[in-house]
Amino acid sequence: MSNLGLSPLRGLAKLREAKTRRFSSYDRTGGNDDRFHIEPGKTEIIAEHSGAGIITHIWATLACESDNFLRKIVLRAYWDGEDEPSIEVPIGDFFGMGHGRTANYASLPMQASPEDGKAFNCYFPMPFGSHMKLTVTNEAEHDLLFYYYVDLELHQTLEQGMGRFHAQYRQSRPEGMNDAGLTNEEYLFGGENVDGKENYTILEAEGRGHYVGVLYSVYSRRRSDVWDWYGEGDDMIFIDGEQGLCVPDTVRKPDPRIGPKAALIDPRLESAPGANDAWPPTLHGTGTEDYFNTAWCPTQEYSGPYHGIISAGGPNWTEPVTLYRWHIEDPAIFQKHIRVTIEHGHANRRSDDISSVAFWYQAEPHKPFGAFPEVAERVPTFRRPFKEMKIAVKKARG
Repeated sequence: MSNLGLSPLRGLAKLREAKTRRFSSYDRTGGNDDRFHIEPGKTEIIAEHSGAGIITHIWATLACESDNFLRKIVLRAYWDGEDEPSIEVPIGDFFGMGHGRTANYASLPMQASPEDGKAFNCYFPMPFGSHMKLTVTNEAEHDLLFYYYVDLELHQTLEQGMGRFHAQYRQSRPEGMNDAGLTNEEYLFGGENVDGKENYTILEAEGRGHYVGVLYSVYSRRRSDVWDWYGEGDDMIFIDGEQGLCVPDTVRKPDPRIGPKAALIDPRLESAPGANDAWPPTLHGTGTEDYFNTAWCPTQEYSGPYHGIISAGGPNWTEPVTLYRWHIEDPAIFQKHIRVTIEHGHANRRSDDISSVAFWYQAEPHKPFGAFPEVAERVPTFRRPFKEMKIAVKKARG
């Protein structure tokens, strides 16, 4: 039986035809300076090997005097001699530290451990057939002290059908709409989204593969003295130009907060070959917290194997939010195209700061990622904390 068909614990009993190796930052003199000193503007190779193998684990911890340095240090990976990276992510976001802020959490493929989430771990397997290279670039203003392990198995050849691991960072501040003249309920819950074209894009990939998850960060730009939930946006995943499944809509009643029930949207095929815009989307969800397997506008931190809330957003969700959702048992499989999207507020009415890291496997070559955001664009911008939650709740309840 292939290792790919075994659970992690059952698979431990299977003997393997491989060699275990490690790259690390240990002091080559035998001393205790077990870290790389990476100067500003420098890129250093932290692991490189020719041959076949699988990276099985990465651990890292960093120290730097620069503000927001976790957004200024960039991790890249290249498989099998490719020129375009398959991983290109600020190192904090790669390990789940959205907004450059650390916190403890534990999921199946990713963890951040004490002290205060500053020890990063990744267990996503990363296969390579002929060559691998991992680099770290310091775009901060001060020297970076970088401690790390990269654990791997070396193989004679890889099993057939193993995709290459990819991770891509994106960010946006979508335009949204003005809430003037609307009640809070109309702004948060009203409107219709009939095509998903203005959704925030988490991933857009071409080829054959499967999407395995996302780390998703939001910072609310709205300042309201009433209840201000950011997460009414539905997830919509478009795959291979194929429509999704649904049962007849015969049980819905009008929502008195937002007026009469709108007309049903007729199903439609993709507008042109390769457009990947058929309706309904191949996978259509019901809200941001629902996609992340939580419910009822959560305000608590939580970490589980497949989903969690690393940062819950504080009073009235005015502080940074970071969530994760792993599709370990339910990957979104694509043969030609995939577009993973989510609304920024229902009907894309909100204009918040959004960033994400998408994780997926696919056969190479992959679609190039495009321009990576400049360091100044990646630095988070936070406003004052919200300090009037009791007033907001009282007004919201009338």
